[in-house]
Amino acid sequence: MDFLPNNINQYLEDFSASENEVLTKLARETHLKVQMPQMLSGNIQGKFLEMISRMIQPKRVLEIGTFTGYSCLCFANGIAENGLLYTIDINDELSPIVNKYIELAGKTNCIKPLVGNALEIIPTINETFDLVFIDADKQNYCNYFDLVIDKVRSGGFIVADNVLWSGKVAEAKHDKDTAALHAYNLKVLNDPRVESYILPLRDGLNIARKL
Repeated sequence: MDFLPNNINQYLEDFSASENEVLTKLARETHLKVQMPQMLSGNIQGKFLEMISRMIQPKRVLEIGTFTGYSCLCFANGIAENGLLYTIDINDELSPIVNKYIELAGKTNCIKPLVGNALEIIPTINETFDLVFIDADKQNYCNYFDLVIDKVRSGGFIVADNVLWSGKVAEAKHDKDTAALHAYNLKVLNDPRVESYILPLRDGLNIARKL
């Protein structure tokens, strides 16, 4: 998932602000207890997500795909005063870890974890979002975009993770997940309601700004 040489990645780690103590503990527990811990954003990507949040200072954030909560805690570090972040995940087995670290970070007042099918939950949330982060099942990325686009304010952002899929999107043959991610990138590129840019950070971030 990293496209840069190991020594460059290490340089980024060495010369970027380090994660806070809560995020370090969360990362460690995720690697010890959870399958596929590589799904965790980690410090380099997490710090970038935090920077986006601090620049936008969003009042309302939607995250689709909580995993163990690392990225939502990063976003929460930059959220506006009295802001609210909704984070949705279908896996209720991860809720104890998510809730534990939201509490440890002192973010219970601004993070609202929801458990269930995001395709069903998103239409029930009556909010206008400044920032949406998509990082869930890849084959529904286009569906998630369609569900959130009208809920994002003009000038707001939709950020989608894993859009390079270890470089597979640039190959001739696509499996189902790769094809879905390629379709998402194409859909966003051709949607006149947004302008987009793919940032080759870790596994690729598609950053779309609503016009």
